[in-house]
Amino acid sequence: MTQPLVEMRNISISFGGVQAVDDVSITLYPGEVVGLLGHNGAGKSTLIKILSGAYRMDSGEIFVNGRRVAINSPRDARNHNIETIYQTLALADNLDAASNLFLGRELTTPLGFVDDGKMEAETRKIMARLNPNFRKLNEPVSALSGGQRQSVAIARAVYFNARILIMDEPTAALGVHETAMVAELIQELKKQGLGIFLISHDTREMMALCDRVAVMKNGQMVGTERVEDVTEDDILSMIIMGKNPRAA
Repeated sequence: MTQPLVEMRNISISFGGVQAVDDVSITLYPGEVVGLLGHNGAGKSTLIKILSGAYRMDSGEIFVNGRRVAINSPRDARNHNIETIYQTLALADNLDAASNLFLGRELTTPLGFVDDGKMEAETRKIMARLNPNFRKLNEPVSALSGGQRQSVAIARAVYFNARILIMDEPTAALGVHETAMVAELIQELKKQGLGIFLISHDTREMMALCDRVAVMKNGQMVGTERVEDVTEDDILSMIIMGKNPRAA
């Protein structure tokens, strides 16, 4: 198999004496979607926040493209082409798609003025790659559907060279059509060789979208399995019982 995009080895972190993540290891390969499942408090979000630079681990190692790296802040994560799309999306509702895509990283003319035309042209290019049906470039994102808003957030990450994408509950509160749109976006990102960590509570969705699923309970890794090798009941058993039915 190819070299992992990301390898987290023996990661541990505690808060006030509570072991939130306890000696957890996980890998992510190019063009792969790995789903992270578990009850609230299982440790999955904490693990991912370590990778995104929001938390500093107490012990363990992180490798990106085979090289050990230090991730102590979100900026460090972005420098290693790791981008996070949170459930809230962090979009400015009053601005259009281009302004959101370049928010804080605006393109400028040689004279130092914001280059709206260039930003719109670049937004059209990236949207043509990710979601060719996206047409509402000049409307505030508050007027967009949930799936279209996800498109803008994903385009922002991909435009700035994300190779590792963390998606937190990407289809929460979306309808069937919107969920299908996000699923198509994820498939397109896979084709382009990105690796995606997907956090969700929806086991059926995970079975449909992921290549592998990793289940955590009480801060520990219950197991990681290829989707084709397990049933939805197997995954539920891992979440509830904390035991891998496939383990010897």
